[in-house]
Amino acid sequence: MNLAAIDIGTNSFHLIVVKIKNGGNFEIIDREREVIRLGEGNVGDIKFINPNAAKRAISALRRFKKIAESHDAKIRAVATSAVREALNKNEFIKQVYEKTGIEIEVVSGYEEARLIYLGVLKAVPVYDKQVLCIDIGGGSTEFAIGKEGNLKYATSIKLGAVRLTQRFFPDYAINKERIKACKKWVEGELYKITKEIKKIGCELYVGSSGTIMSTGLMIYSKKNKKSSQPKILNNFTFTYKEFLEVKKNILNAVTPEERMKIKGLDEKRADIIPAGIIILDTIFEKLNIKKITISGYALREGIIIDTLQKEKRRTAQPKLCDIRFDSVKHLSESCNYDRKHCNHVAKLALSIYDQLSKELKLRNECREYLEAAAILHDIGYHISHSQHHRHSQYIILHSELLGFNETEIRIIANVARYHRKSHPKETHKEFSVLTRKNKNVVRKLAAILRLADSFDRTHGQLVADVKVSVNSGKIIFTPVVKNNKAIDLEKWSFNRRKSLFEETFGKKAEVG
Repeated sequence: MNLAAIDIGTNSFHLIVVKIKNGGNFEIIDREREVIRLGEGNVGDIKFINPNAAKRAISALRRFKKIAESHDAKIRAVATSAVREALNKNEFIKQVYEKTGIEIEVVSGYEEARLIYLGVLKAVPVYDKQVLCIDIGGGSTEFAIGKEGNLKYATSIKLGAVRLTQRFFPDYAINKERIKACKKWVEGELYKITKEIKKIGCELYVGSSGTIMSTGLMIYSKKNKKSSQPKILNNFTFTYKEFLEVKKNILNAVTPEERMKIKGLDEKRADIIPAGIIILDTIFEKLNIKKITISGYALREGIIIDTLQKEKRRTAQPKLCDIRFDSVKHLSESCNYDRKHCNHVAKLALSIYDQLSKELKLRNECREYLEAAAILHDIGYHISHSQHHRHSQYIILHSELLGFNETEIRIIANVARYHRKSHPKETHKEFSVLTRKNKNVVRKLAAILRLADSFDRTHGQLVADVKVSVNSGKIIFTPVVKNNKAIDLEKWSFNRRKSLFEETFGKKAEVG
């Protein structure tokens, strides 16, 4: 099996194609990078992806798709800072899908940091150490602290080489006043984060991607004047003292043309490197870092590892696990509602799902979406009883569910929202922005959740399980009842709420 990962960043788009080997290992068989500048034209927050940037993005993604197809590789594309911030991100995602067939996943900053940590673990021998991973990108900087594969802290901040260049060096020229203003801004933005990181503590520091990789390459070139310049460094360590030499060279070169002459620096990065160097310099200072090790792997390799982990789970009975389960559990515990009822509904929903797997024709991870939505479907109760389904949707949409991308979170939120009352409609904003395929997923999962919820209408867990039998024109749901207790209210609720199921599956639904 071959896989392709596309990292849709603020500055550059990256593609890697890998061949999967035994034991969960992989070999990179092709890679490509294009500078797109997706956040072009924005100062500060990235409010819009402009038409020219979108056009460049689509052209690059078409080329990336052809490369992936030449290797018969399944594509997974993940977008970060620029796309997640843009007010027109849904239009951009739709445009990309219509013109390239590539479905973009938008991940939160926390999820981006987690994926970077996964990539680092595959490239640098730091598994048993409490390590801080630092990734300075075009639009944001990610920090992740982990040990033995467990993430202890993850955050993303709107400090990136492109973002700060547009704010402080719009014509790409630098001077002392601009550098000073930029430095002050970075210090202010990093203050709280560096305080938290110091409190947690770290044994080692690992850096990845653009600015840090560029710094390493410039130091490497100075040390190895006669050897050829590598494109990527891995497990290469440089000291703060060595960094200061690079900083001096970069910040003394006033224009991009001057910076292009610095050995080891990619000329495509010459315009934005001063901002990146200022961010890295401030991180070095505030965390008192003496040396940093470069990871050749970062987000895109993390995407591959995460995909493989999901594929592995699919060989067994798929279920919420690891970080996905922990994040759902954490959100559920933060809200005041009947968790015993919701956990029982989740059990019933999964039982129905498994028995209808042939009729559903859904990808395996949809089972996880149903489980998460079932566990969380009533979390809006503490805000309002009558509109709790809408509040549940809002809370899920605006929570950081680690392990899920933005599209997956939107699917879960919609399924939870439609567990009662109105059926999914195109006039509903959060439903309308989904692709046709994902709208179909929401309808099917919401239909199942409605029935599962109806079988615990009294919140008494009277129905222990549901047996499902499929005939040509109807599907019969036979409740397994505890101690032969009466379940009249559950049957009444089932008949009230079965219409979405019947519309979606084109068959009558009956209680056995």
